[in-house]
Amino acid sequence: MTTGGSGIAHGFPHLDTVRAALTALYRRVSHDTVSTFPTSVLPVDVAFDDTEDLHLGAQRIARAMVHQLHLPDARIVLTFREMEHAATVELTAGPEYFVELNDRFRHHRKDIGAALAHEVTHVWLHRLDLSFPGTRDNEILTDTTAAYLGAGWLLLDAYREHGPFSQKLGYLTPEEFGYVLAKRADLFGEDPAPWFTSPQAYDAYTAGRARARQDAHRPPLAGAGWAARLRYAKDRRAAQGPHRTAPPATGPGDGYAFEAASGGGAPLRVSFPCPTCCQRIRVPVRGRLQARCGLCKTLLDCDT
Repeated sequence: MTTGGSGIAHGFPHLDTVRAALTALYRRVSHDTVSTFPTSVLPVDVAFDDTEDLHLGAQRIARAMVHQLHLPDARIVLTFREMEHAATVELTAGPEYFVELNDRFRHHRKDIGAALAHEVTHVWLHRLDLSFPGTRDNEILTDTTAAYLGAGWLLLDAYREHGPFSQKLGYLTPEEFGYVLAKRADLFGEDPAPWFTSPQAYDAYTAGRARARQDAHRPPLAGAGWAARLRYAKDRRAAQGPHRTAPPATGPGDGYAFEAASGGGAPLRVSFPCPTCCQRIRVPVRGRLQARCGLCKTLLDCDT
C-alpha cells in the first residue's frame, strides 16, 4: 500500500476501473444508501499528535472510520509490527475489528488515519460481499469507495513529495483520488480542498477535478462545448445516413455511441456514461430532452 520515490505513478491509468467501481457501488447499495454519507470524516476527528497515547489515539481514529462508514460499534484490536505494506485487516464476519499497522506509523502518526480509512473500507466492502476479481482491481475498488464515502480524502493528503522524500498511500494515483473526491464534491456540495495539508495533494485534487468536470461536458449532454457538439453532429449524421454500416458511429472511448434500435422504424439511440455513477444511459436521438439515470437518479439535460 506504500509507494515511494520514483515509483509514484501519475495521471489516470486506472480510470476505467475507478468508474466501474463507482457503478458497482451504486448497484450494490443504491442511491438512497450512498445519500446517507453527505459529510466526510473531519480533520479534527483524525488529528493525532505526539502527546496522545499511541494505541488509544489509533483506536480513537479507527472508531471514527467505523462511524463514518456506518459499521457497527465493536471492539477494535490494533497492533503495530514490521511489514511490507502500510496496514492489513482481518476480514471476518465480526463484530470485532483486527487491524495491523506498519511500525513506521509509530513515528508518522499523521498518516494513521489514511491507513485506517483504507483498511476499514475493506471491512465495509467485505460485509457487503462487494469485490472485484484480482488484487489490483479490488484495491482500486477499496480506494474509490473510501474516497467516495467520505473517508478517503486522507489517502490523498498522505501524498507528499519533499526533495528526496516522497510518499503515497493507496493504489490510485494522486490525480485519480482527486477525480473521485471531485465526483463526491459534485454530489454533496462538500469541498475537501481546505482540509489538505499537502500542497501536492491539493494540486492532484485540482487535476482530478478538471478531469471529473470533463465528464459533465461531453455530448449528448447539453453542457458540451461547441467543438464536441460539432463532432457529435457529424457522427449523428453518419449514423442516420442511408448508407450507414455497422458498427454505428462512435465517439470517444469513454463517451457516446450510436445504436440502432430494434424494430422497424424505431428511432436511433445514443448511449453515454452518466457523469455521476458512470453507468451507461440509452436515450432516443430526438433533440433536446431530459433523462434520469435509473441507478443514481441524476437528472441530465441532453441534446441528442
